[in-house]
Amino acid sequence: MENKSGEGKRHIPLLSPYEMGNFQLSHRVVLAPLTRQRSYGNVPQPHAILYFSQRTTKGGLLIAEGCGISDTAHGYKDTSGIWTYEQVEAWKPVVSAVHAKGGIFFCQLWHTGRVSSKDFQPNGQAPISCTDKPSKFAQFPPPRRLRTDEIPQIVNDFRLAARNAIETGFDGVEIHGAHGYLIDQFMKDQVNDRTDQYGGSLENRCRFALEIVEAVVNEIGADRVGIRLSPFADYMDSGDSNPSALGLYMAESLNKYGIAYCHMVEPRMKTLREKVECPESLILMRKAFKGTFIVAGGYDRGDGNKTVLEDRADLVAYGRMFIANPDLPRRFELDVPLNKYYRETFYTSDPVAGYTDYPFLETTI
Repeated sequence: MENKSGEGKRHIPLLSPYEMGNFQLSHRVVLAPLTRQRSYGNVPQPHAILYFSQRTTKGGLLIAEGCGISDTAHGYKDTSGIWTYEQVEAWKPVVSAVHAKGGIFFCQLWHTGRVSSKDFQPNGQAPISCTDKPSKFAQFPPPRRLRTDEIPQIVNDFRLAARNAIETGFDGVEIHGAHGYLIDQFMKDQVNDRTDQYGGSLENRCRFALEIVEAVVNEIGADRVGIRLSPFADYMDSGDSNPSALGLYMAESLNKYGIAYCHMVEPRMKTLREKVECPESLILMRKAFKGTFIVAGGYDRGDGNKTVLEDRADLVAYGRMFIANPDLPRRFELDVPLNKYYRETFYTSDPVAGYTDYPFLETTI
């Protein structure tokens, strides 16, 4: 099939090669970390092998769905983990399948914090957070405020999960510091009401996140570490009074650790469903951070190309489009229509429908 737009691949910014530290990427289209709730009993299943393999290209970067770092980390049914031997062993064939096709695979490390219920917590206990204030979302109960002396254990859980990910075969890890989950709860002043060294000032609120980064870097090496942040979002009732200052402080502070990348969610992604108009910009964070800068948030082919061309990001992460189009880079190369995604199957438990049954371009032309 001919390229409809007449562009050569080398003239498409999204498909130009990129060097991310020690990783040679063949293009700049990233599979975003996507919760799919098909890891029965918090253990990856064989159908994940096909799902991730379908979306792998040689030299392409994939970020696995959020993986719980401990038995207190989960907030949703059938989300994956990376803290037990069984989980590590179950991830190994998935990672091997991605590597067999030449892909680069990072594991997202996740703790939901107060975005959980007693049903998902050991012994039916309250979920943990920086606060004892419940989210306004009615399905979540009041959390238990972590004591100051308990916080180092959570930091250590992230460290051990990172070690497990590397032993599984992942090329690196992404620390989930976005979307109203535990790390984001500490950073955002709408949630964090602590009076110890982890609350109050911007520096104190970001301390937990940076301690985790430092611990993970020391464990597996900076070149294998990324972090995802959403300073402008108020997911799960987690907003901040000065998101620009928060994002800039984190971008500058992360330089100390020399991590591989910072993955920022666009300010226009105020909700979990659709993008909205927003005058804020990530450009200051982009300029401040010295490593690879990844952006996500409602991008299409045109937005992505323009962003890379204008040097507003190095890489662009795609979620819903990549769910529905396992061959998304190829479709971008040819500039052809995309499959539509079906939101109603995003979080079902079916191992095929809405998961591995979206058609490739070869079957639709």
